[in-house]
Formats: sequence, C-alpha cells, structure tokens
Amino acid sequence: MQNHIISFSRRLQLRHRRFLSYSIPDDLYDPPFSPSPKPHQKNGEKKKKTSVNGAQNRNGAPKVPLKSNLPFDFRYSYSETDPSVGPISFRESPKFSPFGPGRLDRTWNGVAAPVQSEPDRMRVQEERNWVLGEPLSEEEVAELVERYRHSDCVRQINLGKGGVTHNMLDDIHNHWKKAEAVRIKCLGVPTLDMDNVCFHLEDKSGGKVIYRNINILLLYRGRSYDPKNRPVIPLMLWKPYAPIYPRLVKNAIEGLTFEETKEMRKNGLNSDPLMKLTRNGVYVNVVERVREAFKTQEVVRLDCTHVGTSDCKKIGVKLRDLVPCVPILFKDEQIILWRGNFNEDQPSDSQCQQIMQS
Repeated sequence: MQNHIISFSRRLQLRHRRFLSYSIPDDLYDPPFSPSPKPHQKNGEKKKKTSVNGAQNRNGAPKVPLKSNLPFDFRYSYSETDPSVGPISFRESPKFSPFGPGRLDRTWNGVAAPVQSEPDRMRVQEERNWVLGEPLSEEEVAELVERYRHSDCVRQINLGKGGVTHNMLDDIHNHWKKAEAVRIKCLGVPTLDMDNVCFHLEDKSGGKVIYRNINILLLYRGRSYDPKNRPVIPLMLWKPYAPIYPRLVKNAIEGLTFEETKEMRKNGLNSDPLMKLTRNGVYVNVVERVREAFKTQEVVRLDCTHVGTSDCKKIGVKLRDLVPCVPILFKDEQIILWRGNFNEDQPSDSQCQQIMQS
C-alpha cells in the first residue's frame, strides 16, 4: 500500500515538472488576462479625436466649457416653471451649477442659466422653417401616425410631473437620429395644460407636433433634419433643488375677512368631492369640470389622496391660472378651491339662497 502511494506521488511531481517546463507562447489569446490588442497605425500617424464642439481633445472628451447656440435660457423644467415669478430664497447656493463646475459657458443663477447675448429671432425662425420644410400631406401624416402612435413603439419618451425638462431635449434628438418622429406619453400634473406642453416641445426642440390624442403626442423632426448638425445640449448632472417661492395660501383671502375664510374652508372640507385624482394620472378634463362646477357652486373640493403634497400644490397653482379660481386650503391631500370674484355678475350661493327664500 505504501509503495503505491510513493509511486503516485512521484508521478505527480513529474507532471508538475513537465507543466512548469512547458513554455506558454506569447501569441496565445486568453481573454481574462491578456491585454486587448492595439491596432497598427500606418506611418506613425495618430488618429485625431474630435469633441462635440469640433475642438480636438486628447482623450476624446468634449472640450469644456461647452458652448451652445440655443436661443433660450436653460432651466430644469420649461413647462412647469414661470419665469415671471421670482423666488424669495434658495435651498442651496446658486453657485452650485447642476451642469457641473466649469462645464458651461453660462452662469447659473439658482433658477436658470441665461443666454449670454440676445438671439436674432428672425434668423432662428428662418432656420427652423428650413429644417421643417414643406408641411406634411395628409397621407404622410397618416403614415407616421400609424407607425408611431401604438403603445409598443420603441421610440417613446415618458413625460412625468417634471414636464418638459432640459435633459429631455437631448433624448428627443437621440431618437431623431434613427426615427422621423418620437412618441411622447404625458402623465401627471403637466396634463392639466397640454397646450403649454405642446408649445414648449415645439419651441425648445424645433420640431412639430403632428398628432395629439388626450395625453399622447407625436413630435416630428422635419424634412431637412440632419443628425450630424444637431444643436449642442449640455446635460444637467443632477436635479437642482427647487427655490422657495412666496406662500400660495394666506390666512385671510383677499376680499374676505378671516372669519369668512375660515367658514368657507370648513364648508369646503365638509362638501362632497367633485372628482378624485390619482397619482400620475391624466388630468386633461379637470379644468373643464371645475369650470362647470363653479357655475352652481361657490367652493369645490378635489380629493387628491395618494397624489402627494407637492403635486397637490402644483395642481392648485395650475388651476388658479387656468380656471381661474382661488386656492384657499391644502389639507390632508385635499384641495379646496374658491370661485372668487372673477365673475361679478354671477351670484354667490348665499345670494341664491336669499333669492329662493324671498
């Protein structure tokens, strides 16, 4: 038995010696450990790499700071912000640009990166008209709609509560490289005002909305669109903190005393909800329903359970401008809207009761 063990160990040592004495060729391809092969260059010429702006860079990265000729101020959201309303404070210092330090030739002021020089509006409009070309015929529109309107379309961008964001413009141009149109599905707060969404999509991207059905849009790139000459769009590296704006709801509504405001809020909470809104839903018909309700009611309640406090305030701001009306309370994800004194000829509920009793 011991002789067998000794003979086996000698054979094992002999195999190890043979393995160690065996030389591994240098040209053996071993992916996990061998270095990647380098292509041979002819006549010692080095391949030149070009950045996005056309400037040569050693490692092929875009040359900073990036220079963009887009004729509008850069913002995180174009459709959900109002440039006419200024913030009263900031949650983070305006010196922290979401584009990164030194990556943009524009200065970030905490809300936007303004354009440096006033653009020539006539020249910009002429260039956009040239890219769009002649208007599409009905047959061409029908063909594009049939190709891109279905839910299984791969050329789709989801538009959420952020609305038309800055980085979305880059996604649109990326889809336009291989497709004539892109399908945009809108959900959430921006669907309250689809006209505003369509305007900013056309204004910021340079395309044309050729199809609109409830919350589904088709954005056409144009007949003369060239992906190689697409505009330079610097990307935001993170979402900036929202600034602090003036208070939306005051203790006493303008035109009413504090007691009248308190009584109206109480009546609104005890009334039946006009409709119930879901999170990231489609709110296309909310404005019309609120307008119809104000013809017979003075106070309207919207049930926004599970929608979120932030979205509730955004909905209230949009309804204030679109209906118009006055938001008087945001509590427990409930929105209380007052008809206001916009229509002086329309009698209030108390006046109607007095007329009925007399």
